[in-house]
Amino acid sequence: MKDLRIPEKKFRPELEGVRAVAALLVAIYHIWFGTVSGGVDVFFIVSGYLITTSLVTRIEREGKINFPEYVLGLWRRLFPNAFIVMFSIVILSFLLLPSVQWNQIMAEIYASMFYFQNWELATNAVDYLAQNNEATPLQHFWALSIQGQFYILWPVLIFIIFIMVRKVLKTPFRKTLVAALGGIFLTSLIYSIYITNVNQPWAYFDTFARMWEFSLGGILALFIPYLTPKKWYSTVGGWIGLVIIVTTGMVLPVSTVFPGYAALLPISGVILVIVSAEKYSKYSVKKLLGSRPLMYIGSISYAFYLWHWPLLIFYYALFNTDSVTFFNGLIILLITFILSILSTKKVESPVRKISVKHSKVKLLSTLVVFLIPVLTLNIFWGIFEQQTQEMFKHQVERENYPGAKVIYDNAEAQQDVPPIATPPKANSKLPTFYEDDCYVGMNEAGLKLCSYGETENPEFTIALVGGSHSGHWFPALEQFAQDSGVKIDVYNKDACRFSTQDFDGLLSATCMEWNERIIEPLMDNPPDLIVTTASVNAGAKVPQGYIEMWKKFQGIANIFAIRDNPRMKEDVPSCVELNGPEECSVQRKEALSEKAPWENTTNIPNNVYFADLSDYFCVGDTCPAVIGNVLVYRDQHHISTLYSMTLAEPLKEHIFEALETFKK
Repeated sequence: MKDLRIPEKKFRPELEGVRAVAALLVAIYHIWFGTVSGGVDVFFIVSGYLITTSLVTRIEREGKINFPEYVLGLWRRLFPNAFIVMFSIVILSFLLLPSVQWNQIMAEIYASMFYFQNWELATNAVDYLAQNNEATPLQHFWALSIQGQFYILWPVLIFIIFIMVRKVLKTPFRKTLVAALGGIFLTSLIYSIYITNVNQPWAYFDTFARMWEFSLGGILALFIPYLTPKKWYSTVGGWIGLVIIVTTGMVLPVSTVFPGYAALLPISGVILVIVSAEKYSKYSVKKLLGSRPLMYIGSISYAFYLWHWPLLIFYYALFNTDSVTFFNGLIILLITFILSILSTKKVESPVRKISVKHSKVKLLSTLVVFLIPVLTLNIFWGIFEQQTQEMFKHQVERENYPGAKVIYDNAEAQQDVPPIATPPKANSKLPTFYEDDCYVGMNEAGLKLCSYGETENPEFTIALVGGSHSGHWFPALEQFAQDSGVKIDVYNKDACRFSTQDFDGLLSATCMEWNERIIEPLMDNPPDLIVTTASVNAGAKVPQGYIEMWKKFQGIANIFAIRDNPRMKEDVPSCVELNGPEECSVQRKEALSEKAPWENTTNIPNNVYFADLSDYFCVGDTCPAVIGNVLVYRDQHHISTLYSMTLAEPLKEHIFEALETFKK
């Protein structure tokens, strides 16, 4: 049985040009449009093409893959630029970024160093509690992590197939490899389409949802010797491919629909370019992509990709903005070019000259030298941050942080005290039931119940039901529950609302299933009050789905519905640290409807008590970011744990008033 031809390992100048175009697209879309271009997918198929060609050629020639040499060669290419950039990020993050972001950045340094940044971001992408994290200068390492995982997986896979065909199958190696890559392509693509449809934020960073792009590059590498395009195709096809690559980000919302089948668009563009370059044509795109300027940019594209994103994030921080003017964008690109050239020529190139075959110890020692400073800096940064926080906790005087008490109790807040969001000596900025794992994750199914307060002989029971905007009232309830004989049953699901309607698809299928399942336990053992939200954001009416849910409990349980709190324009802790409290407040008329939502709503059942605590969030015409030296919010729209605790007294008054009302 005749085998396929050996894919020819040769320098392909058009691929350097494709890399250059992809790197420029990624930077341009990030800098000026704040979106993504699909350029990363171009990198993936090119990587699949090149590494498959290299590995197959090597294994055909030598009958083996020398894994130590392969890994050292891989590290030799990847580590120098990556760790120089990470080292710079650690220092500049410490100097320029607010301390509320430090823990997130430190975690991402480790994730980037050890090539699991994509999984770090995937977890945060589906973790509602982490979604309000600010963009960090390391987030672009997700793509490099996926590539790093691929570079380790691919030689193992190819070597296993090589051994199988020699020892067991007795089939042609390259034909068997094509079949295996085809299987990976189909399996991964089907999975990618599925997971993109059900959980796109996770899918975007999922290695397995991206593996089909690499495998398609490998299949193309094995078939390329058989492709002899006609001259007209070499001229037209390549240009069409380049246009597809360049315009993908214009015609598709890449960040919300990729990977899935949508990623086939830029991938097809790369395939058209590679195939068209197989035959010479005077007017082919190969001439442009293989030109000296694009080849040069392609040679530094790895460093260019590494540098552009942190420079953009530090620009945002330095100038306190979330957009870039055209001129300043050009300056960012220019600095990116300069740093890319310097780090490639002065750092990467000397390391790449060290022989993998003859200087293994020297090369390994050199690579360790790049890793140690980043690791050491990050460790000491973590120790510094922990010691600073512990020192601050012990120095904090609780009476200096009255929070809402300055409104309802005329308490005085000491001047020149740094505002805080978390109670002194607390282990987490979140309500304690999160620490107890007493909630259902955003994409998880099921139901959880935990009880707090007076659980033995309660005078009455409150069921706190809903998502995070119900959950952030828990610290206030917890403050008076024990002393007042109140039992608190917590039914919480992230990114969910106590509703019969899904808000035009905003609420997930698991949320709607949770809403169906929660009815039975609440009816079987009805609490005295079901505490939940009464509105959404600045909405002028009570959502119909809320009303329909409340009606189900008429004659069984009473509803205590709290008006939703104001939403701020940006992450409050970061904003206050960078700009001061005054710059981070919003106008009341922008954050709340003029009338309470229930005043504009009809058909409200008689088992509902509405509580409006807006006057504890807005003072006069302004909704401040800091009240009584306490950060009102832990992010852009969730009440901070400490501020919630200071709302215990007014909430308690409303709770007891509701209980008295329903007794009459």
